[in-house]
Amino acid sequence: MTDTAKIFRDAWVFGIIEESETCEDWLPQGIEDLWKKVNLEWEKYGFLVGNLPDELRERFMRIQNEAMEKARAADWNPDLGYDD
Repeated sequence: MTDTAKIFRDAWVFGIIEESETCEDWLPQGIEDLWKKVNLEWEKYGFLVGNLPDELRERFMRIQNEAMEKARAADWNPDLGYDD
């Protein structure tokens, strides 16, 4: 549930990369380029999930819910910080 993982998930939502793309072994510049593309897409919707068209909002919620389930199954605790 890192900031970098959020960039990848949002890129899936907007169809910038395929959901099967794990981004494994990506270089920092590639991640930064992806972040810029994701930000351009979010800008169209005022950076608000509620402003997404139904199809994108549904995809966003599905991807986020799947990520939360996977993280919790791996004992992720949202109350802990990065240093905990």
